[in-house]
Amino acid sequence: MRRREFLPILGGVAVTWPLSARAQQPTTSVIGFLRAGSAKEAERRTAAFRQGLSEVGYIEGKNLRIEERSAEGRYDRLAELAAELVRLRVDLIFASAMPSALAVKAASTSIPIVFTTAADPVAYGLLRNISRPEGNLTGVTSFSGALVAKHLELIHDLVPKAATIGLLVNPTSPTAEIAERDIQSAASVLGRRIRVSRAGNQRDLVVAFANLAEIRVAGLIVAADPSFDSWAEHIVSAAARLRVPAIYHLREYVEAGGLMSYSSSVLDVWRQAGIYAGRILKGAKPADLPVLHPTKYELFLNLKTAKALGITIPESILLRADEVIE
Repeated sequence: MRRREFLPILGGVAVTWPLSARAQQPTTSVIGFLRAGSAKEAERRTAAFRQGLSEVGYIEGKNLRIEERSAEGRYDRLAELAAELVRLRVDLIFASAMPSALAVKAASTSIPIVFTTAADPVAYGLLRNISRPEGNLTGVTSFSGALVAKHLELIHDLVPKAATIGLLVNPTSPTAEIAERDIQSAASVLGRRIRVSRAGNQRDLVVAFANLAEIRVAGLIVAADPSFDSWAEHIVSAAARLRVPAIYHLREYVEAGGLMSYSSSVLDVWRQAGIYAGRILKGAKPADLPVLHPTKYELFLNLKTAKALGITIPESILLRADEVIE
């Protein structure tokens, strides 16, 4: 997709350039990039998005400019930031995570939008059909939100006698309600009790973990949420003080000292989103690009953390791990 080009006007007279000079000036496309979380915690995923763009010929600083905006976990800022990108008249908007995608959808029905989300885009009203998207949206969903049952299964395998499992959610997230419903449904099958603790900001984390300690949960599932990703080190430290096995949706938590993560290949999700963005810039219509979902899932373990917790990781889990920190 090419931005409109205007001839410079000086004193009412159009300034013309030799054809050879104009041919040497590449058209620069502009992407608006809206994050629900922070730029720092998403550096690796952002690099994967840029890689996808480069695979279809778009390189930042050469024929591409990216206008980045980050809500830093404050979802109430997303509408304002989305409107700002629309006013810039960017060629395309990339929205990472469901809160960003919903904000951008509300802000524009004409600018092409590519999203990544851990949640089902149909369940949250982002689209009506992932195979045949309508309007100006398409993207890649990792369906991490639907993996809470798998997270519960892994915690159950680690602590088979655990009767009560904690779930940490962000009540300000549009995905919180369905995450709670899904985990409660999965827990009823296994005969486990779920106790939900909520944190909408970093201050709330202290109270949330105090509640989990009082309840004496035997394991913890941290719901997929961009705000939580921004506070990963704080959450991992709090889980360590709680001294219970915890599972997350990103490997960054495991690298920060968390016990375990299980999700789709997040870097590949973002790379595919970059490819989709590049294809749309080249002229493809979002409605012609079905929403992609992952084919690969990854399990990461931190044996140092397991040792500190006094937990022996079952061989059945170890053999499935894609990466183990020792």
